[in-house]
Amino acid sequence: MTMVHATVNGCSHDFPAGYTILEALRSVGIDIPTLCHDDRLKPSGACRLCIVAIKGWPHPAISCHTPLTDGMEIETDTDAIRQERRGVLQLLAHRYPKKPIEQFPDKPFHRYLIEQGLTDETEGEVRIDLVDDSHPYIHVDMSRCIACYRCVRICDEVQGQFVWQVWNRGTDTHVVPNSGTTLRASSCVSCGACVDSCPTGALEDKSVLALGAPTHWTKTTCAYCGTGCEMNVGARDGKIVSIRPALEAPVSKGHLCVKGRYAYEYVYASDRVIEPLMRVNGFWKVVSWGKAMDFCAGELRRILDERGPNAIGVLGSARGTNEENYLAQKFARAVIGTNSVDCCARVCHGPTAAAMKMTLGTGAATNSLDDVEKARTILLCGANATENHPIVGARIKQQVLRGSKLIVIDPRQIELAKYATVHLALRPGTNVALINALSHVIVKEALADTEFLRERVAEFDPFREFIDAWTPEKAAVICGVDADLIREAARLYAGEKPAICFHGLGMTELTQGTESVMALVNLALLTGNLGKPGTGINPLRGQNNVQGSAHMGCEPDNLTGYVPLLANKEVFESVWRTSIPTEKGLNLLQMLDAAEQGELKALWAIGYDILLTNANAPATRRALAAMELVIVQDLYLNETAKEYGTVFLPVAANFEKDGTFMNGERRVQRVRKVIEPPANAMPDWEIICRLAQAMGKGDLFAFKSAEAIWNEVRQVWHAGSGISYPRIEKAGIQWPCVSDNDPGTTILHGTSFPIGKQAALRRIPYAATPELTSSEFPFLLTTGRTLYQFNAGTMTQRTRNLELHPADFLDVAPQDAERLGLNDGEKVQLRSAYGKAQLPIRINPAIKPGELFATFHTAEVFLNNLTTPYRDKHTMTPEFKVTAVSIERL
Repeated sequence: MTMVHATVNGCSHDFPAGYTILEALRSVGIDIPTLCHDDRLKPSGACRLCIVAIKGWPHPAISCHTPLTDGMEIETDTDAIRQERRGVLQLLAHRYPKKPIEQFPDKPFHRYLIEQGLTDETEGEVRIDLVDDSHPYIHVDMSRCIACYRCVRICDEVQGQFVWQVWNRGTDTHVVPNSGTTLRASSCVSCGACVDSCPTGALEDKSVLALGAPTHWTKTTCAYCGTGCEMNVGARDGKIVSIRPALEAPVSKGHLCVKGRYAYEYVYASDRVIEPLMRVNGFWKVVSWGKAMDFCAGELRRILDERGPNAIGVLGSARGTNEENYLAQKFARAVIGTNSVDCCARVCHGPTAAAMKMTLGTGAATNSLDDVEKARTILLCGANATENHPIVGARIKQQVLRGSKLIVIDPRQIELAKYATVHLALRPGTNVALINALSHVIVKEALADTEFLRERVAEFDPFREFIDAWTPEKAAVICGVDADLIREAARLYAGEKPAICFHGLGMTELTQGTESVMALVNLALLTGNLGKPGTGINPLRGQNNVQGSAHMGCEPDNLTGYVPLLANKEVFESVWRTSIPTEKGLNLLQMLDAAEQGELKALWAIGYDILLTNANAPATRRALAAMELVIVQDLYLNETAKEYGTVFLPVAANFEKDGTFMNGERRVQRVRKVIEPPANAMPDWEIICRLAQAMGKGDLFAFKSAEAIWNEVRQVWHAGSGISYPRIEKAGIQWPCVSDNDPGTTILHGTSFPIGKQAALRRIPYAATPELTSSEFPFLLTTGRTLYQFNAGTMTQRTRNLELHPADFLDVAPQDAERLGLNDGEKVQLRSAYGKAQLPIRINPAIKPGELFATFHTAEVFLNNLTTPYRDKHTMTPEFKVTAVSIERL
């Protein structure tokens, strides 16, 4: 590393080359005041508060954007510097109100005024006409604005939403939302970045105004999507009052979305269950933990005796920690004696794990999110990243604004499609045909990476013969995408390298979901976009720990580490000191099929509302109704519990326990306890240990902490054996990490694959979904998430996010709405061959005629009453993304 020598206040120091003066000063513990500076932003130097004196320079230097050079002699605290800084603060203080300084003395601007003794010079007043209280989370008081423009710049440079605008000049300058009226009416996505950056409190969290500033901060990891954002949770008097992004977080880079930043009040919801419940004569009754455990253990033993271990199924939770999922599958195998254990990865990215395991040897992301900034081309397939993975979406948006190319494959004109060089708006369910056509162009036009093909790829010749028939014209008929656009996208992905691919549930929740991901792998293999920075095939995982829940062994065919059960059972038996069953277990969909056939009699569902979230809800109802024991473990009585639960076990929320999560880029990160759980709620892992003890297997589950569980995980999972709690105290580590001095692995498959030196191209024929439109059902419905609500709404619907997105909507193209005489907001009935649902429409030009989109977050709508019984043939993942429906006016 090249070093630069400089003298600061008479002391000699060596600094890494490339530092600004401000960065150098802070690195040696010298804190000088700044108002316009934020480490997440490009330096502006507008406030001049960070000036320093440099020997030989005629005027003070602005340290935030002045590069440090060799031999500099810097003084930070001369009389002249102090006087100039004081003058800057005096000018700002003149129009500033005094009351906020007294209320929040720790705000940076307030602290500087107090230190300089300038509070008596504040002559401004809080002006009601400059207060905007329209937003559910953010209070705006522009009488406290000092025109540092950090809110403007962070919205532009980090989130890319361009909400805050500077109006007028001179003393008439003021900052307003782009609506020209209120923040609530603007394009704000409620990420709170402007609040984080504001040095005065002109923008402030309403929770802080209501409850006071936090007195204690704890760093933890977000419990929403699989991005893995880290955050600092502020508590006061044992209650969460604010959440701020962790500036040093490797994934989120000091940023959060509305869910991670604000949607935490679900922990205080009035309907949260805090005592164990049993259903007695059709009604829920509060019972002790002892009685609940005895009852569950007794019923499980009865069913074991009468029907055998495969009459019982266990479901881990994508919302639980790695440690808790590890114990869930251990309980299934070591206590019940069954491999019938699964998790919600089955209904989302199960096809990704299967496809990438079969083609590359590892069923996980090949690269890191940091590769976004290294890519010249980004391919985004079936993933509405700015809504469903907002921090990833913002990073993609910013990289495109910096000049990288973007290809979007999505039926809808999602937000990122507006930034795309090419948008391939295919018909839902035709992914394989489209990607085959992209491969055809790459092969036919000799755009493939010949060196990579020679060294790292097998079966190119038979693939070339197969793909020859998949012309863009052939795919255009199937996909509804112009053939020239397909060619343009293929040339871009192959020619503007490195190229990285991200994909979501629009690729996987289809009858050809696994094969869609295989087809993406083909693209990467053909072009050499694997094993290098800025490349790879990377799933955007849906829930916070869906990667971890399956990887910890909540999967019938694989043990912890996603290793095949039969080939690895001896290692686990040695550590567990008990035998592991070898009979093939059932996955979630097979469990439900078996229950409907009278073969599966008990289900333990941990943190998973299968009734509301599974496709084809009528079939799920029939299966649950046929069971004799349904144990539900969650924060609230979810729909599964309400209709079919036998026992309800109340759990601690993510803020109330310790452990780890694993994000979508294979990073294991710490989850830390911030507050105490209420009443008799307890962490999932403690409940599992208690039930094991009640079943007579307590010696196998004698854990006293989450860390103790994790240390056992490290014994059985070789690829994670080097990831200890002390090593991830400051930042997570990406597996494989096989020893205590292994830094982890940011990029997989650099020189070879786990399956060998070469990976084979797969010849994948297109198979149309059986779900087709007809005169009775003329529309194709696709389902998905929205920014403000999450999955079954278990958490977000118990927050003020309801004010930002109060209900599920049906998005309809303007042409279809006009033809049917539908009005915006009108409630309609959707009908499919499988069921009905009623919800209001939203006329949306981002939707193509003949297609529809709806979210599935509310039980009031229960959209999965409509969705189909069709499944991916490899993983049995349901086809959520294609349902033929009709629209009926009410």
